[in-house]
This record gives sequence, structure tokens and C-alpha cells, in this order.
Amino acid sequence: MLFLVGRGRDDAGRWRLWAALGAVAGLLAGAFACVHVVSASEVGVPVTFGRIGTPMVSGIHFKSPFTDVTSFSTRPVDLDLIDKDVVEVRSSQGGVLYADVTIKWAVVPAKAVELYRLAGSEEAVEGRLVLPDSREIIRDVFAKHTSEEGYASAREQISSEIADRVKERLAPRGIDVTSVNLRNVKPSEKLQEQIDKKIQQEQATERATEAARTAKAEAERKRIEAEGIARANKIIEASLSDRVLYNQCIEAYKEAAKANPVYAVPCGTDSNGTPVIVDGRKK
Repeated sequence: MLFLVGRGRDDAGRWRLWAALGAVAGLLAGAFACVHVVSASEVGVPVTFGRIGTPMVSGIHFKSPFTDVTSFSTRPVDLDLIDKDVVEVRSSQGGVLYADVTIKWAVVPAKAVELYRLAGSEEAVEGRLVLPDSREIIRDVFAKHTSEEGYASAREQISSEIADRVKERLAPRGIDVTSVNLRNVKPSEKLQEQIDKKIQQEQATERATEAARTAKAEAERKRIEAEGIARANKIIEASLSDRVLYNQCIEAYKEAAKANPVYAVPCGTDSNGTPVIVDGRKK
């Protein structure tokens, strides 16, 4: 158009120059419109007049100027369900828990077309597929376990079950889930109060059981001790004959005579035969 307009003018040469420059710019713009570069960490999905073509791997590709290319990153992405995005779940007992979960996922390049049909863009993959499916699975898994299992005893089992189900759900859609990390599980305030109350009751029961066990053991010890004393008394009673008592009396008399002058009546088994020890230093 610049060439045609400038033909009848005096400065036609200048118009021809601008016309040539415009033609060159148009050719360059057309050439660039036919070239698309896919980076090393992306996969492109070409769409021409609503028709989806073959995914473009990394490199330079030639396309129609009327073809739009939607790129998807193939780098691993961390979906952090923490803080305001924490997942509120309920146990099989109805207790409310808050689960912090991190899901690492990536786009499978060979299934980029399926992802484009399901989500339409890279940003929508996480918002429409990974996030809602993961939340649903996390809630379903926790609902099969008790509150105590959820925040304490079965956390590893729950984490493993969530990972298996998320991978199984998202793999056919072109999303590779590499890991699921159940970082923390926190009971709600109401549930925490119930847990504390239960712990206090269990501790009181343990103390009462221990006290009863101690009292029973002490009673048993005293019973055994009494039985032993009774048996010993019976043995002593059976062995204390008159001759034994008489001999013990003589031995006691001998020991007393070593230290003090004594006077004694003859030893015997009755009160008249009891020895009398007299300290010679006293009158």
C-alpha cells in the first residue's frame, strides 16, 4: 500500500523505501509467527482451529500462524496443604483433626493432551485436578481411622494409604505423584480437651490399679511373714524341753558369773529355780 500510494508523488523513492522495509518486517513477523520454541522443562500442546495436535517436546517447532500452543511445565511441583489450606478431616469417631500434607507432583509429557482436555492450562491442573482429588482422598482415609490413630499410632499407615490412592487417582490423568508427606496432624480444641480428659482418667486408673497392686503385695508379704513366725514358734515350742531350758540356764549363769559376783538358787524349770544375779558393787 505504501508503494502504491507513493507512485504518484514526487518523493516516490522514499515511499518505496518505507514500503520495502514494511514488507521485510511483515515477512519477519510471519516467520516468527510460524516458529515456536519449547524449553527443556516444558511440553507444548498445539491447537489449530480447535483441533489438538501432537504434543511438542523441547526444541524449535514450525507451526501455522493460526496455531496456539499451550505449555505445561514438567518440573516437580509441591502442593502444600498447610496454614489456611490445611485439610480439615473427621475421624471414624467424629473427632475433628487438621492435617498438614505436602504432595509432590509433575506433568507426564506423553499425556499432556489429556491434561489439556481436562484442565485447559497449567494453572488449572493443580486447581481442578490435584487439589480437589487430594483433599477428597485425605478425608476419606482419615474417616476410616479413630482420632487416636489419626494423630498418633497409625500416622505412617495413613500417609502410605493416602499416597497410594492419590497416585492411583491422578496417574491416568497424566499427573505423576512422586511423594505424599503427612507432615503434621493436630486435633481441634474440643478434641484436645477430650484427649486430655481421657489421659487424666487413664492416669488415675493406673494409679489406683498400682495402689491396689501394692496393697495386695504388702498384705501377701505380711501373711507370709506371719505364717513364717507362726511356724518358727511352733518349732521353738516343740524344741524347748526341760533339759534344754536347764542347759540354757546354766550357760546364762556362767556368762553372768564372769563379770559380776552372783548368788543363785539352783536352776530349775519353775519360778523357784530362777537364778538371781547380784551386782557386788552395790549394797
